[in-house]
Amino acid sequence: MIAVLQRVSRARVVVAGETVGEIQKGLLVLLGVSVEDKEAEADLLAKKTEELRIFEDRDGKMNLSVKEVSGSVLVVSQFTLLADARKGRRPSFIAAARPEQAIPLYERFCQSVRSEGLTVATGRFGAEMQVELSNDGPVTIVLESDAWKEPRRVPRELPHDE
Repeated sequence: MIAVLQRVSRARVVVAGETVGEIQKGLLVLLGVSVEDKEAEADLLAKKTEELRIFEDRDGKMNLSVKEVSGSVLVVSQFTLLADARKGRRPSFIAAARPEQAIPLYERFCQSVRSEGLTVATGRFGAEMQVELSNDGPVTIVLESDAWKEPRRVPRELPHDE
């Protein structure tokens, strides 16, 4: 599961000229579900989304979560986040879950965020959507559920050219 989080001052989703989801201050989450994902990944990513400290405190440091700033969350399904464009010029979407798998996990993610007391608006799964946003910062963070199962190791010291 992949989530692209954008800190926004406002965001909305329009389908066929109708606004179907809209928030003010908070997070726009573009969510992609892979064929490998289960409920545990949806829960893990939701918890990380709720708790990620990417809003500024009084000192201007990113030290507050969306919950702590009384923000809202707009979740938009986006299977194209699972695109594999390593070969050729046409991306492959074979890693993206089919709707019968993706919809329940998308809904579970949304419900998990709601269960923490956050207001959650959504797009319309599978629809052609226009997403409008005002990225605040700009701050954009990419979360991948697999990344937390086996944390990437970062060397304490980077090699230097001599």
